[in-house]
Amino acid sequence: MELSTILTPAIFLGIAGAFFGVILSIASKVFYVEVDPKVAEVRDALPGANCGACGFPGCDGLAEAIASGKAPVNGCVIGGADTAEKVSTIMGVNAGNVDRNVAVVHCQGDCNKAKNKYDYNDLVDCRLMADYQQGAKACNFGCCGGGTCVSVCEFDAIHMVNGVAVVDKEKCVACMKCINICPKKIISLRPYKSKTVVECKSLDSGKVVRNNCSIGCIGCGICEKNCPKDAIHVENNLASIDYDKCINCGICVSKCPTGAIYCEYPERVEKMKQKEKEKKEKERQAKLAEAQAKKAEAEKEKVNA
Repeated sequence: MELSTILTPAIFLGIAGAFFGVILSIASKVFYVEVDPKVAEVRDALPGANCGACGFPGCDGLAEAIASGKAPVNGCVIGGADTAEKVSTIMGVNAGNVDRNVAVVHCQGDCNKAKNKYDYNDLVDCRLMADYQQGAKACNFGCCGGGTCVSVCEFDAIHMVNGVAVVDKEKCVACMKCINICPKKIISLRPYKSKTVVECKSLDSGKVVRNNCSIGCIGCGICEKNCPKDAIHVENNLASIDYDKCINCGICVSKCPTGAIYCEYPERVEKMKQKEKEKKEKERQAKLAEAQAKKAEAEKEKVNA
């Protein structure tokens, strides 16, 4: 084999490589796009979850939006106040108040409390289950129990418990993936600081609710009548809480006849119920004593007559 057969291709490739290298070098300078250094700084300050809850395509998209002024410095949902403070320092602005939100499932109709219309033994996916008669549960507004929300949660913040989804608020980062995928739309966001929630989404009449689920809201309005802050109202047979007004006093929880209002302070509610029970017992005893006194007075007058 002649040496030229080896050297000629090698020399040609070397010259071609050098030529294209020069072309690429010139092109990189001609078409250079200046990158704002703040984009990289903001990106490093973000948690890197790439969950998309901010409304932008991942953390890179949010970083570019913040640096260009198209998104607020507290735009990262899962980063919370700490991330907002870091980003605001980079951008040289005030982060403002960042209130943490968490997801909540507006249903407590588990296997023991909610009735079923039929037995479902097909593919376990809430979207498929909801397509047939709004799911197997008698309540058309109830959790399907397929766990599709669980499968999309990247933070292990939602689990199926006895046929109904339950959120772990300490793990939830409000990425909204469970909210967006739920076919019944019974998952929403609530303030982390709120400890009182109406965990029902049924718009059926009270009679229908009672037939379908033992813990559903029947729209009786007792909670609304007893709320000292006008923070809970009944509309379309369903109670809802205004979290800006709610002080988590627990009165609505203690008065609710079905238990549709969930709270994170059950001991306090039990004490309130016990006090109410004792009050009613005292009132009953007082009425009984009054009736007995009147009877005794009437008998005395009868004897004197």
